[in-house]
Order: sequence, then structure tokens, then C-alpha cells
Amino acid sequence: MTPIGEGPQAAEAGPARRTRVDPLAPLRTPDDPPWDVYLTGTVFLDIIFTGLDTAPVRGTESWARGMGSSPGGVANMATALARLGLRTSLAAAFGDDHYGEYCWDALEQGEHIDLSTSRTIGGWHSPVTVSMAYEGERTMVSHGHEPPPAPGAVPAAVPDHPPHARAAVASLTPGRSAPWIAEAARRGTRVFADVGWDDTGAWDLAGLTDLAHCEAFLPNAEEAMRYTGATCPRAAAHALTAHVPLAVVTLGAEGAYAVDRRTGESAEVPAIAVEALDPTGAGDVFVAGFVTGTLADWPLADRLAFAGLTAALSVQEFGGSLSAPGWSEIAAWWRRVQSVRGQDPAPLRRYAFLESLLPHEAARPWPLRRAVPTIGFGRSA
Repeated sequence: MTPIGEGPQAAEAGPARRTRVDPLAPLRTPDDPPWDVYLTGTVFLDIIFTGLDTAPVRGTESWARGMGSSPGGVANMATALARLGLRTSLAAAFGDDHYGEYCWDALEQGEHIDLSTSRTIGGWHSPVTVSMAYEGERTMVSHGHEPPPAPGAVPAAVPDHPPHARAAVASLTPGRSAPWIAEAARRGTRVFADVGWDDTGAWDLAGLTDLAHCEAFLPNAEEAMRYTGATCPRAAAHALTAHVPLAVVTLGAEGAYAVDRRTGESAEVPAIAVEALDPTGAGDVFVAGFVTGTLADWPLADRLAFAGLTAALSVQEFGGSLSAPGWSEIAAWWRRVQSVRGQDPAPLRRYAFLESLLPHEAARPWPLRRAVPTIGFGRSA
């Protein structure tokens, strides 16, 4: 791992000031699709406890030193994309309870995510996840019900036709197909896919029927090896390119490895060593960083490095969507790295491509904290 930018943790603070950077600015034309990225899925209200010394013990009460709350589930990915400057559209179902109202406002007003294809469902309560972080891991308890279908039996979170976008992010489910993925691909949308654990134990790539419509597939090392039968994740990445043009395999503490079948190029970038507060949402942030670099037409190694950096920054913050870094956080990290005396020049060269992208603003402390412990404060007179 590359130990860059180590520093003491700061106390909880209010929302960080956002700096707008458009990584696609050099590529934009009047004929572009209205959205850079489209995605759909379930939004949860996440309540996160951190600072637990050990796992909760049955029959006892545990006190956490930190707490945060934020929209979770697919909102983690949507927020990560939006904070990196991509025009993001999300289709999801929201309950008409206070939790749903809070999540909608946080995403639409706070993150400027398009929710025109989302809908509020009367009498349906919002799904909730409680996450507990300790010893670098997390334990989650969730509760929720499938939303009722919209009029015409359309699934609640998926519109009849996805909006036109440069890219889409999809979570593939073994044995199930999502018709919107094929339609989006037919319209020229570049689909980036991840996958969850196969509870059936089949680990059959033939069951991931929508992979045929995808631009890139981003499993973790264990998933990649199980799906391909390879004995190492790098061999698994090469095997996956028989099914998808671009395979990206995350290697945990070792970083990530990618292979592009169309160019024959491969790249590997080590992880950044940081003190992790909460790993929730780090995988979503990695995908968002990689999508951003791909749409911006960066070299493959730069895309991997950027994705790994954003994921590393995210684990130093509470929660999923709360933890997603924006350009202010990336700039603060880069200025901090450059200020460290005796720094190994190799990592500095690896991330030098950031210099032309980052806002030139007054340096702020890093790491940054923006978690808030409640859903919302009342307004005082």
C-alpha cells in the first residue's frame, strides 16, 4: 500500500463547502445527452454508529463515540457521482414518511441529483439500515418492504424508458435481467456494472445475462475468481474480458487491476494506506471514480488511481453518501501530500494528473469531516 497523506482525525463538523469541478468540460458539446450518468435502485435511510471498540454483545448496551445519518443504498453511488461533477439522474422509490422526505431533499437539494424519474409512494415506509463500524469492518441491520408497482404494473423504481445518458451504473443480479439495461445500451449509453454475492452458490457468468450489454464489469477479487474459476484475481480479470470489454477487479488492500480487451492494455495501481473510520460505501465511491475517469477519457492507470483515491478518502468519513468525497476533499488531500517532507516521489508522480483538475483555493485541513448526528435540526427563531 502507498502511505500518503497521513494525518490526525478531525472532530465531527457540519457539511463541507462544495467546489464545483466539471471533469468532462473539455468534452462537452451541445448535442450531449442531458445526463452524464443514470442509475436506479433502492434508497435507504442509513443510521451509522462508529467508534465502537468491539462488536455489540448480546444482552448488553453498547455506546458509540460517533453517529451519522444520510441517504444510503443506491444514494451512495448517486451522491459519489454528483460530487465528482457528473450530471446524475436517479430513479428510485421514496416513502411519504419523514425519512423519505429527508432523503429526497438531501439528494435533490443538497446534491443536485435529478429525481424526475423517481416517485413518492403514499403509505409506504422508507427502508432503513443501521450500520455499526468497528475494527475496520461493519455490521448492518436493515428493514424494508418492496415498494408497490406504479400504475400499469411498472416496477416502482424503474421508469418505462431510462433517460438518455452518457453512462449508466447497474448492479447485476444472478438469474435476473433488467430490461432497462439493454435499452440503455441500444441508445448508446455505456453501462458499468458491479455485482453482489451470489447467494445461490452457482457463480455462473451465464446467469448474468445483462453483462452482454455492459461496457465494464467491476467485481471484487473473490467474486471475479468465483465467476471465472481462476486461481488469482489478475487471471480472473483477463478471463472476464471474454464477456465484457473492460474488466476491473478490486484487490482490497492491494489496490485494483484492470484489463481493456479492445486496446490490450492492463494496469495495476496500489491502494492508499489510510486510517479507516467506516468502510460503508467505499465500493460505490470506487465505481463512481472509475466512471468519472472513463467518461473523461483518462488513461486506464489514471482511472484506477483516481478510483482508489476517492475510495480511500471515503473510508475516513461516516456512512455511505456522507463519505463520498468531492473536489474540495481531493484538493485538500493533494495539498497535504505535497506538503509532506521526504515524501516518496513515485506516488506524487502517480497522482500528478490531478494538478490540472483541482481547484486552486485556500488549503484546508485533511482529512475532513462532515458527518452530522441527526436527520435534521429544527430551525430556531
